[in-house]
Amino acid sequence: MVSNLLAIRALSFPLTLMHESVGDGCMSKTVSRPDIKVLILEDNHNMKAILAAVLGAFGFRKLTTATCVEEAKRIFSTELFDLVLCDYRVADGCGLEFVRWLRQLDRRPEALIPVIMISAHSQRSRILDAVSAGVDEFLVKPVRPVDIARRIDACAFRRRNFIRSATYFGPDRRRHDIVGYSGPRRRDTDSVTADDGVFELE
Repeated sequence: MVSNLLAIRALSFPLTLMHESVGDGCMSKTVSRPDIKVLILEDNHNMKAILAAVLGAFGFRKLTTATCVEEAKRIFSTELFDLVLCDYRVADGCGLEFVRWLRQLDRRPEALIPVIMISAHSQRSRILDAVSAGVDEFLVKPVRPVDIARRIDACAFRRRNFIRSATYFGPDRRRHDIVGYSGPRRRDTDSVTADDGVFELE
C-alpha cells in the first residue's frame, strides 16, 4: 500500500545515446556531458584503468577512484557524484557495504545515486545480494564497453522507481527476477509502479 509520495525524485543525468553497427549487432555508445561526476570503487589497478579508459572514451571527464569502502565514504563526505561503479570485492571487504551505506543516507540526494555493481562471479546468490543491497545494475567481468554503455543507458533512461519499506530503500527489485528461478527470495519485497518518484510502503 502506498502511504506517501516522498518529495524526492530519482536522479538521472543528461546522456545522449548513439547507435553504431558493430559486426552483426548494434552497439549502444554513450556520450556524456563533461560535468558528470563518476566514482569508481575498485581495488584492482588494471580493472580500474580499464573502467577509466572506457568511461573516458564515452566522454566522462570527471572520474574519481577509491580502493576501499572507507575511502569511498570519505570522498562522499566532500563531493556529490552522479554515478557509482562499484566492485563486489574491494580491499577492505565487500562493495555491498558501501552500497548499503549509500542507500541508508536517509533522505539526502546521495541515497538516490545510480550504482552499477561489477563482479567476477555471476552466481544467483551474489546477484540477489547485490539487488537486495540496492544496486541499479549488475555487470559481470570481463566487462565489454558495450555492456558498460548499456548499464549506464539503463541508469540514465530506464531507471526504476525507488521504494522505501521497513527493511529496504532502493530501486524496485522486481525487474531483476531471474528467469526460471522460483525460490523463496523471488519476491521478497513489496513494490509499486509509478511514473516517477520514491514511494513509501506500509
